[in-house]
Amino acid sequence: MSRNKSLRVVSYLAPNWWEFYQAIATYLSRVLQIATQLEVGKSDPLADPLLLQDQIDLAFICGLPLIRYSQISPQQLQTLVAPVMQSSRYGNLPIYYADVIVNAHSDHKRFADLSGKTFCYNDLGSNSGYNLLCHYLSQARYPKNFFGKTLQSGSHQHSIRWVVEGFADCAAIDSLVLEQELKNFPELSQHLRVVEVLGPSPMPPLVVAQRLDISLIEQMRLALLQPDAQMQSVMQQFGVKRFATVELKDYQILHQIYSDRFTVR
Repeated sequence: MSRNKSLRVVSYLAPNWWEFYQAIATYLSRVLQIATQLEVGKSDPLADPLLLQDQIDLAFICGLPLIRYSQISPQQLQTLVAPVMQSSRYGNLPIYYADVIVNAHSDHKRFADLSGKTFCYNDLGSNSGYNLLCHYLSQARYPKNFFGKTLQSGSHQHSIRWVVEGFADCAAIDSLVLEQELKNFPELSQHLRVVEVLGPSPMPPLVVAQRLDISLIEQMRLALLQPDAQMQSVMQQFGVKRFATVELKDYQILHQIYSDRFTVR
């Protein structure tokens, strides 16, 4: 691969972490002396023509669509690294949770109180927003019609607002997205309560196209495992302790959960 080629980077993850993904792309550009172009994924990764046509060099992606896509095209993508959060709840591991939230002013104190209520989710392909909750209902032997109604919000941030504003009774939110949203908008904390924690799940990784030079891939991995002071400053801002090497097989459990779950629609 030519060293002066621009790397196409796509994020399929929540927009309130956009500055972090942008900082990573800028950092890799700086240390590797190669241009990077970061853009927002325009559709579900499993339906994105850019991904299907192998036109993406790097991607920030949820582990569930990653492992599902790997069943279709096993030789296209490989995992590079995943963040490890500073908070003690993450145990110095590349993991995250799904926090089931309700309005703090409601009478819903535990998960069982949500029977017959309105559940909203970001999208059907989301691990934290839909997959884990469906699996939880199945494992806990709740009925398929446990919720009275389900609504698709389009994003975790929309789901949070819908619960706050009373359009929905509950939602399952990526713990990183929820924590960042509460950091950005502290006033939300008085309106939300977590009634259940699902997981942990392997952290959404940064993946790379296998067609890139092996040496370049390893340089990118090393650069993230040993970040410079400027990158460390951004990591600190987002509560990221370090990056850890992860493997595709670490995400296989998500595909198993997806295959075993039942739908709540």
